[in-house]
Amino acid sequence: MKILTTSVLLLAAVAAVTGPALIKSDSEAPGQNKVTITVKGDKRIIESNGIPDHKVAKYPAKGNPNTISEQKYRFEVPANPKPATGKAGRGGSAWGVALNGVVFDPGTAEVYNDGDRSSPWHYEALMSNTVMGTTPKIKVGLGLDESHAHVQPNGAYHYHGIPTLLFSRLSGGEKKMTQVGWAADGYPVYAVYGYTKADDDKSPIKPLKSSYQLKKEDRPGGADAPSGKPDGSFSLDFEYVAESGDLDEFGGRTGVTPEFPKGTYYYVMTEEYPFIPRKFKGTPDASFSKQKMDPHSNLGGQSGTSGKKKKGGAGGPPSGGMGGPPSGGPPPE
Repeated sequence: MKILTTSVLLLAAVAAVTGPALIKSDSEAPGQNKVTITVKGDKRIIESNGIPDHKVAKYPAKGNPNTISEQKYRFEVPANPKPATGKAGRGGSAWGVALNGVVFDPGTAEVYNDGDRSSPWHYEALMSNTVMGTTPKIKVGLGLDESHAHVQPNGAYHYHGIPTLLFSRLSGGEKKMTQVGWAADGYPVYAVYGYTKADDDKSPIKPLKSSYQLKKEDRPGGADAPSGKPDGSFSLDFEYVAESGDLDEFGGRTGVTPEFPKGTYYYVMTEEYPFIPRKFKGTPDASFSKQKMDPHSNLGGQSGTSGKKKKGGAGGPPSGGMGGPPSGGPPPE
């Protein structure tokens, strides 16, 4: 009963941010979950088939015409990660992997006005169950289920936000610090809760808050950008406001955790934007490159197709890696 209650509370919390209900996860995953996590030398190695260990929506589904299928993932991350010496961007990387071997990939390939994929104006996946923004090019959303996940054209099931059913199982239905995965730079990933005092595991547990907020200025407007007040439909509707929440610009903080009682830097998946962090404190391992994972996966979009291409360019992810790699035609409506 505790696990069910936690799931309901989490879904209600996210629904308050995102609007309409997600697709009910009432179907068994099409296969057995297989994942191994081992440490060899200075590397942590995660191998999996990408099949979740919880119920999913019945795919194909409205807004997502794809079917879940097994993948062949082999990720490596530093066992003792360190902060990046330069500016670390996502580029064409998936952001991380859950403890069940399912990929975290918060960005989308869908952009304002069905434009070039190099545009920075990418839609937010957790806002996409409603008509998207001021130009409703995607009429049916992206088909996210109750774990804020859906399926790529190559069959890869992946999370765009808190993996609700996995989190509920791992937490045992309790409000406590719960590790749910590893980021591509090797730092651990927790969901929602942390200690009130980062360095005191005896301090009360609370939901940790992001330091990203909606921008106050209107969007620029024009042919390549939306207009109007930022409402969260696009990643660029948000900006980092230092010390406005519990977490830094990378979506994490340094402190003690149950797995790291001496302290570590760790990321936190939140109930508000960015849901899954979008930046790296360290350097992401090359094994999380979307081309290395599967050159046809188009992780970051749902259709396996790309928008318009401008003269002189092949398209691709914007600086900072908010979307997936280009792949050839507009998304289905």
